[in-house]
Amino acid sequence: MEFNWSEDELAFRREVRAFLRAELPSDWDQRNLDEEESFQFSRECAKKLAAKKWRVMHWPPEYGGLGYTHWRQLIFNEEVAYHRFPGAGDLGTSVVGPSIMIYGSEEQKRRFLNGIGSAELLFCQLFTEPGAGSDLAALQTRAVRDGDDYIINGQKIFTSGGHHADWGWMGVRTDPTAPKHRGISTLVVNMRTPGISIRPLINMTGVHAQNEIFFDDVRVPANSLVGVENRGWYQMATTLDFERSGVARYASAKRTLDDLVAYAKTTQRDGVALASQPSVRAKLSEMHIEIEVGRFIGYRTVSMQQKGQIPNKEASASKVFGAELAQRLANVGMNLLGLYGQLTRESRHTPIQGRLERLYKAAVFGTIGGGSSEVNRNIIAARGLGLPR
Repeated sequence: MEFNWSEDELAFRREVRAFLRAELPSDWDQRNLDEEESFQFSRECAKKLAAKKWRVMHWPPEYGGLGYTHWRQLIFNEEVAYHRFPGAGDLGTSVVGPSIMIYGSEEQKRRFLNGIGSAELLFCQLFTEPGAGSDLAALQTRAVRDGDDYIINGQKIFTSGGHHADWGWMGVRTDPTAPKHRGISTLVVNMRTPGISIRPLINMTGVHAQNEIFFDDVRVPANSLVGVENRGWYQMATTLDFERSGVARYASAKRTLDDLVAYAKTTQRDGVALASQPSVRAKLSEMHIEIEVGRFIGYRTVSMQQKGQIPNKEASASKVFGAELAQRLANVGMNLLGLYGQLTRESRHTPIQGRLERLYKAAVFGTIGGGSSEVNRNIIAARGLGLPR
């Protein structure tokens, strides 16, 4: 396949790149911000991008977008991921907004979509439970109809950004007597509602990114229901396809690879530049090839979205390949940096701002969160290859 960008698309890429370089402080890589400082800086950057309507540029203008093609959105996503520009997207822009556009009422679209695009509203995803992760349809959090309300009781876990979110995109069981895939509904829940309590989960990189969230007789209005009651599983499956279909992971991997190549060119071992060693060159070349393969898997999903299709097996393929590629890249980087790769960013001796130490730890989660590699391979087998369940 011969793939070329149009002159307008190339000009747009240059425009985005110039904007990001102008707005991102030159010492960004050297800053050692704590969690709250990092969050606030991300929000500031998000507001700058929202002012240009770039975060959701492919959404219709009535919902806060510019009506651009998915290809322009892809260009933007690639550039912000490569430049590590914070605040470019979040769960609302990548998952919740597209799902509400498909399944939400007109009132819900008016209420949430513009706020998501303008970075005024932050969403978290309330799907996973202690007993329902890979088997998400086993979720047990109950929502019982009581007049004009639902009353929610249960627990969610590994909720990314739940401590900052304004709203939650939630899967609940509304019919416990139905087969497990057919008794689930989706709700939008105000995270400030009485009865919601949040407990932090600190990950292996020392960061508070995820949470346990408990619901104790939480009362929400019935118009919080998105789509049709007891059809939520199918809506959640669509949500996961949006989550798995991004191309940003490959642009981020390309930036890490470029950092490793620069390190290999400027570092000697036993008097010989690392970049001159055949084993190093072979490994870095292999990573370059894999990143290019992954990038075009991602392009395939965007091509489908541009045609109005929802990627399924294609999104799972992108998720599996990208998540496992991150682990392979982290391993290559650790071997290249040697013992220095274990140093955190606080050490003055750490190379590449300590990114490999964090990537090596964080990449483990990538093959689990958002659907494990095993689950996604089953999806590819059944829906892509037609193999029996």
